[in-house]
Amino acid sequence: MSTADHRKRGRPRNFNPAKAGSIQALDRGLALLRLISEADGLTLTDLAQRSGLAPSTVHRLLFTLEAHRFAMHDEERGLWLIGVDAFKTGMTFLRNRRLAGMGREVMRQLMEQTGETINLGIEDNGEVVFISQIESHNTLRAFFRAGSRSLMHASGVGKALLAGLPEARVKQILYAKGLQRFTDKTRVDPAELFAELTESRERGWAIDDEERTPGMRCIAAPIYNELGETIAAVSISGPTVRLTTQRLGEFGPLVMRAADQITSSIGGVLPQRA
Repeated sequence: MSTADHRKRGRPRNFNPAKAGSIQALDRGLALLRLISEADGLTLTDLAQRSGLAPSTVHRLLFTLEAHRFAMHDEERGLWLIGVDAFKTGMTFLRNRRLAGMGREVMRQLMEQTGETINLGIEDNGEVVFISQIESHNTLRAFFRAGSRSLMHASGVGKALLAGLPEARVKQILYAKGLQRFTDKTRVDPAELFAELTESRERGWAIDDEERTPGMRCIAAPIYNELGETIAAVSISGPTVRLTTQRLGEFGPLVMRAADQITSSIGGVLPQRA
């Protein structure tokens, strides 16, 4: 077997850590981590293509990330994955928010009550990020991997979050992200979306009625911090055959009650309601 055969896949032939840059390297390294986190493993070639960086540059960055355990290399498959210290760092964020842990039991109870998948999400850079999930026991069910992202205008969680934001911030998000049409029910008219957000705010929960995925519905309610600001939302998601329009009215108060329980558990303040 040749030396090339022995060389580990996805590794540089010659690597000198001293050649690594500083701020630019950090920016590029974080971009690579983001790409890795969005997939179930990527080869060095994949990362070079998706990042637009030269393979040699990607080599150096991955070596540094691996040295700090922020990335790890699966030798057998030749794939780069998120490392244990990246996971620990992410968990620190969740601990600071106290949402994932404090809300888990409430979410589990809500899943048992409704039989549907329960999600917890936050806003990050104008998008929804799902940080926790309790899956339904049903074979046909909604699924969002922790860390996955979604545009806010076509998401129950997203609209529950938007409804709690200042109008100027909502407009900023919509301008930056656009109103992409996913189905024939997606809200793509800003005026219609703002009217729905007002309704959601007054009612106490938001609805995604097949606006992101045909055949799937979602009901979500906001969670508040100690200042009464919306910082997250919890949702019930499931197929339309079970989440009928009648059940939307039944489940709305349940998801709002669950959101209020999570708010109380983290020391949040509920808004005054009519």
